[in-house]
Amino acid sequence: MVLNAILAALALLSLALTLWQWLAARHFPLHQYVPASCPQPSTLNPQPSLTVLKPLKGCDAFTEDCLRSWFAQQYPSPVRILFGVASGDDPVVPVVRKVQQEFPASDTQLVVCGPLRGANAKVSQLTELEPLAKHGLLVISDADVRVPPELLTNLVASLLGPPDRPAGLACCFYRLANPATLAMQWEAIAINADFWSQVLQSRSLKPMDFALGAVMALQRTRLEEIGGFKALVDCLADDYQLGNRIARRGHSIALCPVVVDCWCEPMSWGAVWKHQLRWARTIRVCQAVPYFFSILSNGTLWPLVWVASKPVPSVLGVALFCWLARILTALDLQRRLNQAAFWGGRASSRAQTYTSDRAREDARPPAWYAWLIPVKDLLQAAVWGLAFVGNRIEWRGQKMRLRSDGTLERLPAGS
Repeated sequence: MVLNAILAALALLSLALTLWQWLAARHFPLHQYVPASCPQPSTLNPQPSLTVLKPLKGCDAFTEDCLRSWFAQQYPSPVRILFGVASGDDPVVPVVRKVQQEFPASDTQLVVCGPLRGANAKVSQLTELEPLAKHGLLVISDADVRVPPELLTNLVASLLGPPDRPAGLACCFYRLANPATLAMQWEAIAINADFWSQVLQSRSLKPMDFALGAVMALQRTRLEEIGGFKALVDCLADDYQLGNRIARRGHSIALCPVVVDCWCEPMSWGAVWKHQLRWARTIRVCQAVPYFFSILSNGTLWPLVWVASKPVPSVLGVALFCWLARILTALDLQRRLNQAAFWGGRASSRAQTYTSDRAREDARPPAWYAWLIPVKDLLQAAVWGLAFVGNRIEWRGQKMRLRSDGTLERLPAGS
């Protein structure tokens, strides 16, 4: 009797948390963009010049379009773009050169960085790009991110906010834009439905104290306050640490309503599993207590355990309602994120350079993948458990040990 009451409470709690997560996301104004074609700002309040920092390694079929989207920004003030590579032989170098030639008037530079300064290769490159930035406003972006033409306008607006209350850092939600395999569809549910809505659910309890690393903007002075990028060269979750250290100094973290796209080559089940496990162990180290209790929101696991312990019609009926709510809310959250991304593309006359009608159709979450949502929840429960029983991760083919303070230790090959 007591066990049944506990399991019933957990099942209903998971339903309540699912609905709370959905409502928090529904109230976020993803669609409220500032059009890139807005009039030029007045000389009394101009949009500041900025420098974009883009650390790169390798390339795939999507890299060229991702890079080109940064050159096609409709931003009224000067923009400098710095690309960092570890070696002049990196296959991304000719891709960067090609796009630079397409935009000869752009202020860009390709920087071949020196030896690694820490375990995090991306941040190591950022430490070398940082002193080359011309402007006081910095934008940092991952290599696989493709953005709509109005991104910088909206990102800067989110960062500067009201003149008396500028944010310390602004960042964007992102989505997996090309879930080309079944395994990637699993990850798309985790990213395009769960992750962004969980961030908003957390923000409904307290101000954000971390950043989302796909695209981030901050004043150079804020970066200097925390010791620059060199303070993060051994951190795995450099985006989390950057936002957290800025928040701890009393500055707010703003969410820009623009959704950016992350593109990657098709991934197998093994690759997605390693990615999810790395992500889980990273979150566990950064936010151990919230991550431990995150299992309570698993809208498939707890109703299933309850049914397994007491398979009677009344219990099964409640469980089916919980599962239906979980599936419908996840599908709706994916739809909202996709619509927000496509709305941004349509807001510009250059929409076709950003996405095509066919890509728009392909990116919609197929309704017949609804069965994968409960499968994803059960797989995620396994990932959650494994996050607490190991500290090894694999990142870009390099095996590393994740220390308790969130820093990394590179492991010898074959270890």
